[in-house]
Amino acid sequence: MSLEEKKAPVDPTSEVEAQPSDSEVDVINILGYKPELRRNRSMFTLLFQSLAIAAIPFGFGGPLISAIYGGGQLPMFLGWIMVLIVDECVALSLGELASRYPTSAGPYYWSFQLAPHKVRTLLSFITGWTWLIGNWTITLSVNFGFASLIAACIAMFHPEFVIEPWQLLLIFYAITLLTFLIVAFGNRLLPMVDTFCAAFTALAIFITLVSLSVKADVGRNSPAETLGHYDSSLSGWGGFSFFIGILPAAYTFSAIGMVSSMAEECSDPTVKLPKAIALCVPVGGIAGLFFIIPICATMPSLDYILGAPVGQALPYIFQAVMGSPAGGLGLTILILIITFFCSVSITVAASRCTWAFARDQAIPFSRVFRRVSSKHDTPIFALALTTVVEMLLGLINLGSSSAFLAFVSVGVMSLAISYAIPISISMWHRRKEVNAAKWTMGSKIGWPVNIIAVLWIAFEMVLFSMPAVLPVTEVSMNYAIVVFVGFMVLSGIWYVVWAHKVYKGPPESDGLVAVHQ
Repeated sequence: MSLEEKKAPVDPTSEVEAQPSDSEVDVINILGYKPELRRNRSMFTLLFQSLAIAAIPFGFGGPLISAIYGGGQLPMFLGWIMVLIVDECVALSLGELASRYPTSAGPYYWSFQLAPHKVRTLLSFITGWTWLIGNWTITLSVNFGFASLIAACIAMFHPEFVIEPWQLLLIFYAITLLTFLIVAFGNRLLPMVDTFCAAFTALAIFITLVSLSVKADVGRNSPAETLGHYDSSLSGWGGFSFFIGILPAAYTFSAIGMVSSMAEECSDPTVKLPKAIALCVPVGGIAGLFFIIPICATMPSLDYILGAPVGQALPYIFQAVMGSPAGGLGLTILILIITFFCSVSITVAASRCTWAFARDQAIPFSRVFRRVSSKHDTPIFALALTTVVEMLLGLINLGSSSAFLAFVSVGVMSLAISYAIPISISMWHRRKEVNAAKWTMGSKIGWPVNIIAVLWIAFEMVLFSMPAVLPVTEVSMNYAIVVFVGFMVLSGIWYVVWAHKVYKGPPESDGLVAVHQ
């Protein structure tokens, strides 16, 4: 697929600089804001941050139990490829919008600029809150999944140990606070962290591939079983089980749009930002195949994996295939390190989203949360709010053992809605605005890509609101829709009581268009 990149005057600035150049200040001013954040991101560091957020081994491995209930190898392999195709359509659609309006405000800014004048303020408020909820809960899902992986490692050596919900909560709190400290005070080093993460992820995938392929302690599955084994009897959904099995793949790339919150920390964002968004899915997808296929080829029976402690199938598979707890732990540690990097990168993006929404006076106490620390070049108060919200939502785990699934689901659903709204409005306007962007697919490619993206998002909404297993019990119930509706009700109350008086939407702008020479 070829993409049109229209010619514009060459920006002589370097990839990384401490202060924005005059041309970069003009970009921010055109969008209605003033530059406040340090521009220390290039296209590659944005791509690496996107890959760190996707965190292929964790993104796929964390909710892997859903793929086991969904039938095993067929949805794991074929489902991965299917999701790559439709999520790349979402990424390309978001890339065009990010090129036209490259600001940390992201989807709610896009919705405001594209929507009819009478409804754009309310529509951008709705988009913004779904975007914010998605950022918060998807970040929460990563940190909570991190805690669950640690608990699963303990269970390798102490099978009789059953972790209590409060113990898991304390591990989660420790991870969340550690991430807060790193993001708050290490901003200047974070681009290097993302770069290191990308290299380490590639190394970890290679080590996992070799280790599983060589050891294969429970035997090697035939090629037909490796790529095509399918058991539809485990989830209770019958033939629909295949789609339950693609949940891990869909979760992995659900946050592809979050890096748009870094637009004001990148030079020449009209090109570099959309390129990073568009490249994340194919680069991560190809790397993921080298991780998924060895697992499919060497994993034990599905019934055996369903007994995994804390619902974490990946460490259980590693232990079985490597033949010992020590071997399983060795591979799981690689995943834990990747998950830690993911936690840092996704928290950075979520804090920028919170800061941008506060800058436009859309959340309570906006004057506090929109402040940027001049010493650390970080919106520390917005970061603190993100952290506190995570910790409060983590309390749900005390009442439901399916909390992780709920966090995953509401995060994916919220982000998906925030993507769909501006894409749909753009289509309603016959793609007039994005066709004029500096980085665009053009009408011939853009229309089918946008349509596929919106249809996939609609299906995701249904898929992630369903329980993974039937019959439904209080424990296995998917509470995602409850959490999502609860948040939206609170945001609605806030809008009626106060926000409608102060929130007038982001600054009005025509965005950045291609300049022909």
